[in-house]
Amino acid sequence: MATNEYEGVLKKIEELTTNAGQIQDEVLGEILSRNAGTEYLRGFLHGQTEKQLFKKNVPIVTYEDLKPYIDRIANGETSDILLAEPITAFFLSSGTSGGQPKMTPVTAQVTKNCELFRRLYESPVIKHFGDINQVGKRMELMFARPEIETPSGLKAASVSTSIYNESNFRTILPKLYTSPIETIFCPDPNQGLYCQLLFGLIQRDEVVTVGSLFASTVLRGVKFLENHWQELCYDIKTGRLSDWITDLGCRNAASLVMKPNPEQADLIENICNCKSWEGIIRKLWPKARYIGCVCTGVMRQYTAELEFYCRGLPLVSAFYACSEAICGINLEPLCKPCDVSYTFLPNMAYFEFIPVENEHDESIEMKRNDEDTELVDLVNVKAGQCYELVVTTCAGLYRYKVGDVLMVSGFYNNAPQFQFVERKNVILSVDQEKTSETDLSKAVTEAKALLDPLGFILTEYTSYVDTSSAPGHYVLFWEIKGKEGNHCKELDPKIMVECCSKMEELLHYTYKIYRKRNIIAAVEIRVVKQGSFEALMDYYVSKGTSLSQYKKPSCIKSEEALKILDSRVIGKYFSPKLPL
Repeated sequence: MATNEYEGVLKKIEELTTNAGQIQDEVLGEILSRNAGTEYLRGFLHGQTEKQLFKKNVPIVTYEDLKPYIDRIANGETSDILLAEPITAFFLSSGTSGGQPKMTPVTAQVTKNCELFRRLYESPVIKHFGDINQVGKRMELMFARPEIETPSGLKAASVSTSIYNESNFRTILPKLYTSPIETIFCPDPNQGLYCQLLFGLIQRDEVVTVGSLFASTVLRGVKFLENHWQELCYDIKTGRLSDWITDLGCRNAASLVMKPNPEQADLIENICNCKSWEGIIRKLWPKARYIGCVCTGVMRQYTAELEFYCRGLPLVSAFYACSEAICGINLEPLCKPCDVSYTFLPNMAYFEFIPVENEHDESIEMKRNDEDTELVDLVNVKAGQCYELVVTTCAGLYRYKVGDVLMVSGFYNNAPQFQFVERKNVILSVDQEKTSETDLSKAVTEAKALLDPLGFILTEYTSYVDTSSAPGHYVLFWEIKGKEGNHCKELDPKIMVECCSKMEELLHYTYKIYRKRNIIAAVEIRVVKQGSFEALMDYYVSKGTSLSQYKKPSCIKSEEALKILDSRVIGKYFSPKLPL
C-alpha cells in the first residue's frame, strides 16, 4: 500500500467512526430503497422505506427463516425474491462452530465491500509494523475447498476459497506469499500443509510474517512441523520432494524452485533438534514481525500455546467478520489477545443489538425475545453492556441474528468497540441449568493453571453432556502436552482430580445448586492422547469444512466426532467432592 493510500485509509477510518450514526442511517436507507420491492420485504413494508416501519414490521430472523428463500434462488429462481441486485455466488460458512454450513448470497457490492474492508483492517497493522508487502513475504497457511455448483449454476464456496480464486490474488501471490497456488488448492490438506511448510522453510530468510486465518490452523502447522521436520530437512538437503506427495500440482510447483541446499537443511535441523520448542517460530523465521491470525472468541484457548511457540512475537487479530457480515477492525494490533476490541465500521452493514443480561453469577443469558423488545442501534449501545448482534446487509439478510454475543468495551470517536464474548446457544445443559461458552472458558482457564508448575500445557479442549447414566454430567476432553517433552503418563492423577474440583468451584450458582441436589453428577475430565484434536479436525475437513475456516466446536454434537475423541482417551478423572 503506497504511503498516500495508507494515509487516505486512516483518514477514512476517522471519517467513518466520527459520522457513525449518519452513515448507519444512509446504509439502511440505501438497502431499503433498493430492496423494498422484493418478495420478502414487500410482505412487511408494502414498498415503503421508512426506518421506523422497518424496525416495527420486519421480524428478527435466523438462518432457518431465510433458508427457503436462499434455496429457491440456488435452485434457479431469480434473486429478486430476496434482493434486487443480481447474486453472483454464495458464501459457505464453516459449519463447525454451531451446526450445518450456511449459504449466504454474494453480490458485486459484497465483493466491493470485502476489498475496502481489507484495506481498512490492514492500515492499523501497517501503522505499527510497516508495510510488510514492501520488505518480504508472508508465510500464511491457506487451504481451499472445491466449489459447489448449485442447480442455478451459481457457485458456492467458503469466503477464503472465494478469495483464493480471485484473479487479483493469484497475480500477487508469487510476490507476497511463500505458498504457490497449487499447494493452496491441493485436495489433500496434509500434502498441501507439508508443501506450504516446505516452501516457507526454503524461503525463511524472506518471511516477515507467519499466520493463517485462525489460530488453530497456525498451531496445526507447528504440530505438523514437529512430526515432519526431519523429513522436511531431508527434502531441502537433497532438493527432492518426498515420494508420498503425489499431488501433481504440488510436485510441479516444487520442481520449479527446489534445489539441493545442505547448509540450509543443517541450520533448520539444528534449530528443530532441541529439547524445547519454545520460541520455535521466531527461531525458524527470524525476520518475522508478528503472527497474524484470529485469536479471539473460541480461538482464544490456543493463545497460551501459540505464545509458547512464538515467544515474544505479537499475536495480531486484525478483524472481526463472518460469512454473513463484515463487522469491525482492531485499531490496536499490539494489544494482547484477551484485550482485543473491534471497532465497528458503520458502512459495512446496518447493525442492531439485542440486550443480554446476566441471569446467574458469570454466565451470559439471553433476555426473552418479547415482541415489545426494542433493538438498540449501533451508536446507542452502552459501555459494559452485552448484546447479541443483528445485521441487515446489502446481500439480502434483513434483521439477521448472527449468533454472536459481544460486550461494548468503549468507543472510538462515535463508533462502539466490542469484545467477543461467546457464540449464542453453544451451551451445556443436563437439566434446567445452562452453562455457556464463557462459563466453561473461565473455569477451564483457572483449572489448567494447576498444570503449569508441573511443566504441562492444556493445548485443546472441548465438551459434551453425558446422559448415558443418571444423573447426567459434564465431560471435558483435554489434550495435554509437556513443555519440555514430558509425557502425559507422568501426569499426577491427584492434580487432574484437583482440576475437576477447581472447574466445579468456578461454575455458576445454578450449576452448584443442582450438583448439591444430585441433579447433576460430578464433572469428568477425559485426557486424550496427542493428535486427538488433529484427528477431530481431519474428520470435519473430510466432511467438507475448509481447513482455513475450521473452528473446533466448543460442545460436541456429532456422534462420529464423539467416537473419535472417546477412542483416544488415556485417562478419566472426576471431581471427588461437591463444589462450595
